[in-house]
Amino acid sequence: MRMSDQQETETADDADAEESEGLQAGGFIKLAYTARTVEGGDLVDTTDEEVAEEEDIDTEEQDFSPRTLVLGEGHIFEPVEEDIIGKEVGDTGTVVVPAEDAFGEYDESEVRTVSVDKIPEDDRYPGAHVDIEGQHGHVETIIGGRARVDFNHMLAGEDIEYQYEIVDVVEDRVEKAQGLLSMYFDVELDMHIETDEVEEEVQVESEEEEEEPEFETETVEKETLYIEQSPQLQFNQQWMMGKQQILQQVMDQIDVDRVIVQEIIDGAGMGGMMGGMGGMMGGMGGEEDLGDIEDALEDADVDADEIVEELDEE
Repeated sequence: MRMSDQQETETADDADAEESEGLQAGGFIKLAYTARTVEGGDLVDTTDEEVAEEEDIDTEEQDFSPRTLVLGEGHIFEPVEEDIIGKEVGDTGTVVVPAEDAFGEYDESEVRTVSVDKIPEDDRYPGAHVDIEGQHGHVETIIGGRARVDFNHMLAGEDIEYQYEIVDVVEDRVEKAQGLLSMYFDVELDMHIETDEVEEEVQVESEEEEEEPEFETETVEKETLYIEQSPQLQFNQQWMMGKQQILQQVMDQIDVDRVIVQEIIDGAGMGGMMGGMGGMMGGMGGEEDLGDIEDALEDADVDADEIVEELDEE
């Protein structure tokens, strides 16, 4: 049945309305930004390498590409997120984030006196960053055996100005996963998605009530995100302690069934070690070499038969 002109117009209006809504919560975007304190203009964070260089920040070991984030997930301060909602790729904006929505208001009660014994010797100086009883702070003064430590965030009480540009919308799921993990870890990880056939135990439905349920093996398809674990990530404490929660978030956001983290051992790096071990094992393999060992034991005044007997007794 052909739609009437009025129906066609309404359908077109609905489509235009959906397109005009712009970016919404749940969408992945790439965001370029620079954040500074309002009062002093001090740089807080930036994705602009030139800005970082102007501030004498070492740029060699850092990635200044636009950040991938998910709207509505608290990946950026709420006032900035609210300003982005409804906008389009290419739009820009400037938002002042009040202190209470940024790093919190300054709290005088968070400045406390503690024993210097709680501070490592190397950190016993004004300005040192310390962790005491699960709280992070910085040392203000040390007098005698007491230290004055400020447990407020270094930017507490500061209003922050964000200047941003919406660079792109992210649709590729692997790129989404890479962006999510880059928010936690400053490492580049190789990853890909495959559909695997997996055998799993499934409970058999039965009309009769039985004490123990029966299971059968079925082959099912599961979308799997494979991540190659880098050496930097392998020994990262945050990764070791929180990877279950982080990877669950990734699974939920990119809609895969499971994640497999692969530990890659570089054969080239192990070659010298294995070669050395091969030489040792090869040196113990022939009759002539066994004779050399026996000669060495005689020179050391050690009775080989006694050693064998002791090992047997153990």
